[in-house]
Amino acid sequence: MIALSRLLHAPPAWSRSRSRYVRTACLAGAALWLAGATPAVAQPAPFTVGPVTAGPGTMVSGTLQVPALGGDQGTTIPITVAHGARPGPVLALTAGVHGMEYSPILALQRLRRALDPASLAGTVIMVHVANTPSFLGRTIYYSPADGQNLNRVFPGKANGTLSERIADLLTREVIARATHVVDLHCGDGNEDLRPYSYWMTTGAPEVVEAARGLALAFGLDHIVVDRGRPTDPSASVYLSNTATTRGKPALTIESGGMGRTDEASIARIERGIAGLLTHLGMRGGGPAPVEHPIWIERSEVLRAGATGLFYPEAETGQTVAEGTVIGHITDFHGTTVETIRAPFAGELLYIIGTPPITKGEPVGFVGRTERD
Repeated sequence: MIALSRLLHAPPAWSRSRSRYVRTACLAGAALWLAGATPAVAQPAPFTVGPVTAGPGTMVSGTLQVPALGGDQGTTIPITVAHGARPGPVLALTAGVHGMEYSPILALQRLRRALDPASLAGTVIMVHVANTPSFLGRTIYYSPADGQNLNRVFPGKANGTLSERIADLLTREVIARATHVVDLHCGDGNEDLRPYSYWMTTGAPEVVEAARGLALAFGLDHIVVDRGRPTDPSASVYLSNTATTRGKPALTIESGGMGRTDEASIARIERGIAGLLTHLGMRGGGPAPVEHPIWIERSEVLRAGATGLFYPEAETGQTVAEGTVIGHITDFHGTTVETIRAPFAGELLYIIGTPPITKGEPVGFVGRTERD
């Protein structure tokens, strides 16, 4: 009976693998049968995120409130909690960290309509627009409220700028409650981007391996192997890395760009989420993981050394040799002040598609691809 008690009270190892959890559940059921009892499925308790509480088998929407402070007006973060009728993982999906990245925002609108919590195991937290000031202000990268990039200030500060307070609230109310986190992005309003995901390898080994499973399950064939994320939980910088440094498998994906709302980019995210739900055992019938991933072991963001106008001379998805001209920057009178070249041979994963450029900002992203 001691061994049986330990078995029944052991927490399911969601971050290790779905099959491990299934084996544990089957063993528990067999032990109860041998003891002459009928296995019972535990009814999940209500699930709460901020002011939003969802009972088992229900979906509830609401807003997280970021109070005004220091002269700013504060903001709200629209969320939905889909709480399954059966126990399982807690998957947090965040969109709109950058306000002009529309494909993920529209994909979560669709998911809210399509997801049936009564048939779900576990819970899905949807953050529909993380950065409402940037979304409503139609700004790339930076918030119009404080000039900060939300995805560079995590885990945030409770008494900081508006962006820092948004990050703090998301860290406490969303990331802290999740078992898995996927940050949904696309190219910003100025970025022409091919789809890919980031697999972060700087966490604990079991977290890294579980994150690899998320990347394969999402289904994008280009996967950037990201080895350079910070390891300090108090200075995690990025939303997905905030989860990783807290022992939660996480993933960042990119699908879409240039402020477009094209069907292919949105559907690609819908397909990826369906793959995640199947992979985590939350719902059946989803697509299979990508069979032939292209691993990007080396990558580099190319940054502007001058302010002015950027003229691209290569295209997203193009294979480039070392030294290939990616584009050039002119001053405001048309004189070329910088030529941007590929630092190594690889594929152009994104390139800036609009003229304005500021010194230090990205102009493109090159990755060296290796097929699995």
